[in-house]
Amino acid sequence: MTLALIGGVFLAQQLAGLAGLRGVFALSLPLLVRPWTIVTSVYAHAGVSHLVLNALALALGGLLVERMTTTLRFHAFFLTVGALSGLAQVAVTGLLGPLLPGVPAAVSVLGASGAILGLYGYLLGSNRITETLVGGVELSARVQLLLGAVLAAAITLLTANPGAALIAHFTGLLLGFLSGRAHLLSPRGTA
Repeated sequence: MTLALIGGVFLAQQLAGLAGLRGVFALSLPLLVRPWTIVTSVYAHAGVSHLVLNALALALGGLLVERMTTTLRFHAFFLTVGALSGLAQVAVTGLLGPLLPGVPAAVSVLGASGAILGLYGYLLGSNRITETLVGGVELSARVQLLLGAVLAAAITLLTANPGAALIAHFTGLLLGFLSGRAHLLSPRGTA
């Protein structure tokens, strides 16, 4: 269903592009000008290659996470992590861009990468190997947060490429990892 929604939004983007309205799907500041983009940007993509890469990554990781939970929880998690990742990207860039040379003062965000990396972060945080390594050792919430941040930063840097929304990727991974540690998507009564 998520892939169908992404495909439908991409088709709508193409039609809007013919009318000169392609940017109405992209998340950017100020948020109050186009608040719907908090949602549409998660499902929209910059081009066919962007769409195909995200669809493949979603198919691989999404199927695993979707089997762990209900359809409603899966979609709520996907949308929430994707929206928060996009918001982090535009907010941090908006704050730091004017202060750092070479960083744009404003960006527009499109794509499901933050949400998809949230799914992979969830898998990393909730799997049996992590449970054995982390669960067997008494770690405070702060240490688990630090561990998640270091892991998310390392993966983000290892997978970085030009034009990627690195802050969104980091945010998605971190939110996913922390959600996985909390077993947020597990049906009630199981962990």
